Amino acid sequence: MSFIEKIRKNLGEDEKEDEPFIPDEFEHEIEDFFETPLSYDISLIRPQSMDDIVFVFNQIVDEGNPVIVDLGFLEEEKFDTYQIALEKIDFLRQEYDVESILLCKTSNQNIILLAPSRIEIVKNE
Repeated sequence: MSFIEKIRKNLGEDEKEDEPFIPDEFEHEIEDFFETPLSYDISLIRPQSMDDIVFVFNQIVDEGNPVIVDLGFLEEEKFDTYQIALEKIDFLRQEYDVESILLCKTSNQNIILLAPSRIEIVKNE
């Protein structure tokens, strides 16, 4: 018996509980609700090459996952690639309705959240 199982048994959580009664007409709706879990892989990346920019693009467009991008390195070290990255972000915003939010801008960081349109971002003032 594992440590967690011992704790559960001591707390009485190991005992079987009666399952709640669910009418037959709602059983199918509940199963449908739980079959589509909402989970996203959120990548945090500091791109250093065009391959990294392509990865960001694929995560958003193909996978539908949000990405947090720090463009600080490109801005300081590879200005041409930085310009291309900004063009790609603009393209994502226009063609794929991607939302972009500047999270932080300092001398060595330029952190942007990019999220596909199916993910709603709530902004609190």
